[in-house]
Amino acid sequence: MNAPLSGAAPVPIPSRTQYVLEHLTHAILTGGLAPGTALVETELARTFGVSKTPVREALKTLAGRGLVVMSEYKGAAVRAVDAAMARSVYDVRLLLEPEALRRTVSSRAGLAVAHAALDRADAAGDTAERSLANRDFHRALYLPCGNPLLVRMLDDLRDQAALVSSVAWQSVPTWGREADEHREILARAEDGQAEEAARLLHQHIEGFVRRAFPEESTFPEESASPAESASPAVSAEGES
Repeated sequence: MNAPLSGAAPVPIPSRTQYVLEHLTHAILTGGLAPGTALVETELARTFGVSKTPVREALKTLAGRGLVVMSEYKGAAVRAVDAAMARSVYDVRLLLEPEALRRTVSSRAGLAVAHAALDRADAAGDTAERSLANRDFHRALYLPCGNPLLVRMLDDLRDQAALVSSVAWQSVPTWGREADEHREILARAEDGQAEEAARLLHQHIEGFVRRAFPEESTFPEESASPAESASPAVSAEGES
């Protein structure tokens, strides 16, 4: 087992699963547990000083969040990240997230949580903290959209997007550029410019994958929102 998990402190019984979950998440998102790394229950239990039960529950949660893959024959492993995986995650975000932001802006929802997430990202000490703060920034933009099903669908992608960004940043550290784009998106949203904010968000999401995984990174042009289906689509060039 990799060094970032060694030397774990004793854990209070009620929080053992959460403790294991948080440490595994952090190790995965910082690269301490690289994509493809096997996650053996007995080894993890020994590392954390717990039984296999909280480890098994934590791995099931991570599998549900898309950070771990589980096989009946091969056991659990950190999910591999490649261009195909990144494109599949970000393609769905391109379809859903700009529309959610349009609705948030149209509802004139407050965006103080988004500001706080940007501050956390600026102060982050590693890629895991930065990825999680960026994830929270995006959620603050779509959470007030008024459609719980849309929010749930985007929530299901959050950890996978954080994994993609953290892996990409280890080879191409472009978080400064993404942070600037975040501020511009938020400024437009707070000005009530729903279409411009959505256009910048689409460009932001697409551009990140194009930079991080340039080979064959093709995405469809941004389509109009359902309410504007009769109007021409708003196109954009190319997240974290």
